[in-house]
Amino acid sequence: MNGVDAALTDGKADAGEIAVVGLSCRLPKAAGPAEFWRLLRDGVDAIGEAPHDRWVGDTHSPRRGGFLDQIDHFDADFFGISPKEAVAMDPRQRLLLELSWEALEDTRIVPATLRGSRTGVFVGAMGDDYAVLMGRLGQETIGQHTLTGSSRAIIANRVSRFLGLRGPSLTVDTAQSSSLVAVHMACESLRRGESTLAIAGGVTVNILAESTVSAWKIGALSPDGRCHTFDARANGYARGEGGAVVVLKKLADALAAGDKIYCVIAGGAVNNEGEGDGDGSGLTVPSRSAQTDVIQEAYQRASVDPTEVQYVELHGTGTKVGDPIEAAALGAALGTRRPADSPLLVGSVKTNVGHLEGAAGITGMLKVVLSLRHRLLPPSLNFVEANPDIPLDELHLRVHTQLADWPERSRRLVAGVSAFGMGGTNCHLVLAEAPVRVPDGEPAESSGPVVLSSVVPWVVSGRSESALREQARRLAAYVEAAAGLDLVGVGAALVSTRAGLEHRAVVLGADRDELIAGLAGLASGAPGAGVVTGQGTADGRGVVFVFPGQGSQWVGMAQGLLAVSPVFAERIGECAQALAPFVEWDLLEVLGDQAALERTDVVQPVLWAVMVSLAHLWQSLGVTPAAVVGHSQGEIAAACVAGGLSLEDAARIIAVRSRLFVKALSGRGGMASVRLPLAEVESLLARWEGRLSVAAVNGLSWVVVSGDVEAVAELVAAGEAEGFRVRRMAADGAGHSVHVERIRDELIESLSGIVPGESRVAFYSTVTGELTDTRELGAEYWYRNARETVRMADTTRVLAAAGYGTFVEVSPHPVLVPSLEETLFESHPSAVVTGTLRRGENESEQLLTAVARLHTHGVPVDWSAVVGRSSAI
Repeated sequence: MNGVDAALTDGKADAGEIAVVGLSCRLPKAAGPAEFWRLLRDGVDAIGEAPHDRWVGDTHSPRRGGFLDQIDHFDADFFGISPKEAVAMDPRQRLLLELSWEALEDTRIVPATLRGSRTGVFVGAMGDDYAVLMGRLGQETIGQHTLTGSSRAIIANRVSRFLGLRGPSLTVDTAQSSSLVAVHMACESLRRGESTLAIAGGVTVNILAESTVSAWKIGALSPDGRCHTFDARANGYARGEGGAVVVLKKLADALAAGDKIYCVIAGGAVNNEGEGDGDGSGLTVPSRSAQTDVIQEAYQRASVDPTEVQYVELHGTGTKVGDPIEAAALGAALGTRRPADSPLLVGSVKTNVGHLEGAAGITGMLKVVLSLRHRLLPPSLNFVEANPDIPLDELHLRVHTQLADWPERSRRLVAGVSAFGMGGTNCHLVLAEAPVRVPDGEPAESSGPVVLSSVVPWVVSGRSESALREQARRLAAYVEAAAGLDLVGVGAALVSTRAGLEHRAVVLGADRDELIAGLAGLASGAPGAGVVTGQGTADGRGVVFVFPGQGSQWVGMAQGLLAVSPVFAERIGECAQALAPFVEWDLLEVLGDQAALERTDVVQPVLWAVMVSLAHLWQSLGVTPAAVVGHSQGEIAAACVAGGLSLEDAARIIAVRSRLFVKALSGRGGMASVRLPLAEVESLLARWEGRLSVAAVNGLSWVVVSGDVEAVAELVAAGEAEGFRVRRMAADGAGHSVHVERIRDELIESLSGIVPGESRVAFYSTVTGELTDTRELGAEYWYRNARETVRMADTTRVLAAAGYGTFVEVSPHPVLVPSLEETLFESHPSAVVTGTLRRGENESEQLLTAVARLHTHGVPVDWSAVVGRSSAI
């Protein structure tokens, strides 16, 4: 259990402890926490020469420090900011927006879900370099965005505004202790219940030469551009830039939510030096007694015995005055209370990345957070021999200079972080190892995924096409570098921890190589098989489920889904039970029986069951219909899914009707599909003097004709001779023709006991071509459904005119998709049309492809039903 004490392994959290549940950073030579940890672990010195475009023309300030690359790069469109406003914005505002978004995603929080919440934003920052720089351009350059863009207060407010947060929002300036004080204030806000979640951190950029010169003039900067903390060579610090953000929660809330917890903040304290130590020292000279007091108070408030502390991240500037005072204060507060053979380890991140001033405290804290997380202590650099004014042995302190385990790994790891401001505001936080969860009783049952597919979906998105390609490239690089990744776990992280942006893609693959190949194609701008792309938000009032008539069947349909989807299998079982009183065959057995599926009295009830079950599967994936429409027998499934018919009544209608078809119509008629406009078909049928009639109008040039067997054969022959497209359909009866009148009385009598109800969703009738009250779907209606022309094209136009823009054919094979597209795209080119399965294809793969098509066009789907929910990548 990593030595964590019992108080933190029994599921009970100290009411005052705050959990660190998310991280982000942008630091010299470290674009994120993973890179920063590698930099620390490997003892990298990130100090270097200033970028060539920094401080152009300046000849006074030292040019060595810790710098970021391309601080002028900012994706303004991502944050809904115009290019003009972005230019007027302090780079710290831009940086904090990016870091806050990244930290929330690391927390597995989709940022949009925080809108309206009591989430607080606390940010440390000092100085106004950008405001000064902009001021030099003269009054004529002042615009409508200048005031907000140059305001330090807006650094925090930008995040709150963009995310729609209602908690406290403030920028803290206590000079070099600003960001650690901001974290302390965030913790206090959480403890008071003022905030339910907190974003805390600090940002700084070094863009004004005068700021460096002013530090140089007071003797704070190192001539050789390095920070030699506690070393005899200590001669000042190198300036650094960047920022870091942490996301904080009460520990109890984090445990209850199952959050990833990096560590906990057990407590902290803030004070000021007042008159210093009464020796007449200047404003910027620190006070040993005040620093001692703030450290002691922090451990007292944290209820942590100071002897438990194994490491302290120093303020550690490497100045001749500051280092000896800090060492003396730390020794008095913690060091001398320890055994002489167990000195307190100390170090400073400033030796790696420089002094980030307003963001210095959070940078040191991030180092400690990662050290606790990895249970390793990285080295502090540039230490050879102690400053003669720092008696390390006497103070029981030791500078930690190599990568090593924590001294006492058998118990809970505890560390401190200090930050001191030049105006005398001091802060010390106490950090401790994250608790180890011990299961409390039996684990909760899980319903499991809806589809257990061998194909894994990876969902990616971006604000623009180029951003989408970059996301794909970065994900591919990440996966290639981590061979042991759980592919489903990656998919779960992508859907549960990342926001869905406007440009979307879903990469489908059966293994790691297929997924990487799909990402590579997407990244190159040439997505291949297994990649579905789209953008924007789906038009219309919602999704329409479309249920076709006979013709989408194939031998073996549904058997693939039965094997991998418990949800689908359960619904098929319920349909089989509903059909049992009316049929003499077993639903599950006939799915693979070719001879049985050639019988109308079998195939129609089987198709009904499959379509109803597919609709249930779609709904379990988060895709619920706003409206339904059915073609011929498909209306029975549509009414059932809408809630207008019970499963039992729907099973009775489909079974009785199909049996009567076989009894009275089989062998006496036929049907054919003609690819001509309706007017031409009607003119053509005049040749057969009532022996043929229009059975269905599916699209602009998709017409179905039915009638006498001989007349259908003559029509097919005419098409071959005259060059129009006509195809005989696999039907041995003339549905939707005068032939159906033979079964009218018996059908109505057999269905007299059904009780239609009010539907939950809109039901559009292809008998009337209108929105219809399902309470009117009695026996007479189901006779009309079999006898009258199917007005599919008309009803599709009515749906489009009503504002519906997304259509899903819920069937084993997409027989209506082509005619739907033809009808819709004429007046609604942005409409989305998809099928569900395809004849003879892998069913789970086809289903996920259809789901991906809806997702990429902005229809909300529940991907967690496929890949589950997981921690961040």
